[in-house]
Amino acid sequence: MWKVTVFELTGYAHLLALLAVLAVKGFALVNAALYPAEAFPAASRGTKPGWLIGLGVGFAAQLLIPTPTNLINLAFLIGALVYLADTRPALAEVTSHR
Repeated sequence: MWKVTVFELTGYAHLLALLAVLAVKGFALVNAALYPAEAFPAASRGTKPGWLIGLGVGFAAQLLIPTPTNLINLAFLIGALVYLADTRPALAEVTSHR
């Protein structure tokens, strides 16, 4: 019979959260890289290098400190979510890139 301990379940949940956060940050980084640099100021959303640096540092921090609940990683996750919820739709509207 196969038994799973509470510690194993916690480990699996931690791994699942880590992979989900990595996926969100990775998607945001790749998506930001695909838009032209002119679209960011046109949408009044800063600059492309600024977003790429912020999202890239957040992705790298997640790889170096693989704890989804770390304060640094949570701050960068919020940045990635802001990009996906606010900046990405504005960029798509400006570029008609859907």
